[in-house]
This record gives sequence, C-alpha cells and structure tokens, in this order.
Amino acid sequence: MSTAPAAPGSTALAPDIAARLKRTEDGLIPAVAQQYDTGEVLMLGWMDDEALHRTLTTGRCTYWSRSRSEYWVKGDTSGHVQVVKSVALDCDGDTLLVKVDQTGAACHTGDRTCFDADVLPLGPLG
Repeated sequence: MSTAPAAPGSTALAPDIAARLKRTEDGLIPAVAQQYDTGEVLMLGWMDDEALHRTLTTGRCTYWSRSRSEYWVKGDTSGHVQVVKSVALDCDGDTLLVKVDQTGAACHTGDRTCFDADVLPLGPLG
C-alpha cells in the first residue's frame, strides 16, 4: 500500500505534540531507536505524524519507509519487534529518541544494530 506521508495535522496525533515537531521538507522527523536498558543505539528510522501517533498508541515502533513509500511496523515481517518503553523529543523538536526493548536484530542486514559493521577510524587526535 503506497501512500505519501501524512500531512502535519491530518492524523490523530495530539495537536500539542504535532505543534512541537520540526519536520523535514517531506514531513518527516528522524527517530533514533535505543535499547532501553543498555543504552545501545540500534537504528535510525523516519516518522511522520501518523507513524508517531501509531508508535505512541500501539506500543510498537511504526516508521515511514522512504524507499518503499509506506508505513512499516518493526518486526511485522522479521519477528524482530521493537516494544516501545518511552519516546522523547529533543530540545529542538527535530529528533525523536525512542527507547525500545528490541527482540533480535534491529538492522535489516541481520546485525544487532545498524552501527556494528562499519566503524570508521579516528585520526591522531581521536
């Protein structure tokens, strides 16, 4: 089911929350998923107002897939579910931090996180 991301204000997202979001030109906000008990950074996904509403009300992370142009609930096809423990908006209103309990791999490659495979070298000052 391909659709465009929901326009701000066109979903059931609480108006007071929607008013605080600073979205990209295409109506999205980055959402960093973090393991709630260890602090491990798992992945970065994108949400619009509808995806955030679904995440807040279902307890499961819902993202907007930019490549497939559709909503997806993490784990519906893979079984690698993200159960939401908390959602926080950063001080600028332009990024979400979603603390989750991750089952299995968070990355589509099968790695635990999307940041395991390609650690960049630091220079002499790093």
